[in-house]
Amino acid sequence: MKKIILALTTIITLLGLGSCSAEKHFHEAKVFAGGLYVEADTLNKGKALYTEYCMACHGVEGNGKGVAAKAMKVPPRDFTSGIYKFGEVVAGELVHDNHIAKLLDKGLNGTAMLPWDLNDGQKFALIQYIKTFAPEVWEGKDKKLGEQIVVKKDPYGMAHREAAIEAGKKIYHGEAACWTCHRAYVSREELAKLTDSDVSDIEDDAFTVKLQETEWGFKNVPPDFTWDHVRSANNVEDLYVRLNAGVAGTTMPSWKDVLEDDQIWAVAHYVKYLMETKDKPSRKEILNVAK
Repeated sequence: MKKIILALTTIITLLGLGSCSAEKHFHEAKVFAGGLYVEADTLNKGKALYTEYCMACHGVEGNGKGVAAKAMKVPPRDFTSGIYKFGEVVAGELVHDNHIAKLLDKGLNGTAMLPWDLNDGQKFALIQYIKTFAPEVWEGKDKKLGEQIVVKKDPYGMAHREAAIEAGKKIYHGEAACWTCHRAYVSREELAKLTDSDVSDIEDDAFTVKLQETEWGFKNVPPDFTWDHVRSANNVEDLYVRLNAGVAGTTMPSWKDVLEDDQIWAVAHYVKYLMETKDKPSRKEILNVAK
């Protein structure tokens, strides 16, 4: 799939980049959220980079409807909404440039969004151009960026990982009720105990992921952590950030100021433990119990 996308990008570049990059689309500077002043030349550079690297998937108008999009199971982001799912601010707030830059550097797990080898100047120009697809969201000195999620010290660490996993399991199934969107990974009896319910009240769909609404007009399937990719997370720290921030445009909320910080760390450890069971006998053991 990645080779096909790169080939399509190359074709589009050969057909249209010369005229697009030569055209000076922007003639005036813009001021974006946070008071960021961006010269017209930077925006034009960003447009040329977008045409070369991004247009095949995200489309000429930035609406996620590029020529390669139809072949993708996970739709490309629609930039016209100004919503970025995986920022490091509370979902709904405007992300910082370095959050978007991180996505360019690392890509998104389980999607056609590749890591791109761009230098800092290229990333800056590209990010500013992408903002122009949603001017009502980004343009204006009055627009404020969200508060950066700060990664605090992990109170568990590797030394107390088993305790963190056990605590996280209880919070995931109990107080946070993450299974109501994702799925449960404990027995029906244990889930009833953790939710203070009768076993007869636990329905079968507790052990399946549930389709969720999104702000893009299509439904989203939350990950089964023992099998599916977690798009923006590879380690416990990444999961801690995502739990604090939530996922913008989806039903995944921010747990910041809802759970205590040590509880968020515990859930992050538990989810990472579940992720590590993929392709291992322990996954089958978990699923045999959780049904």
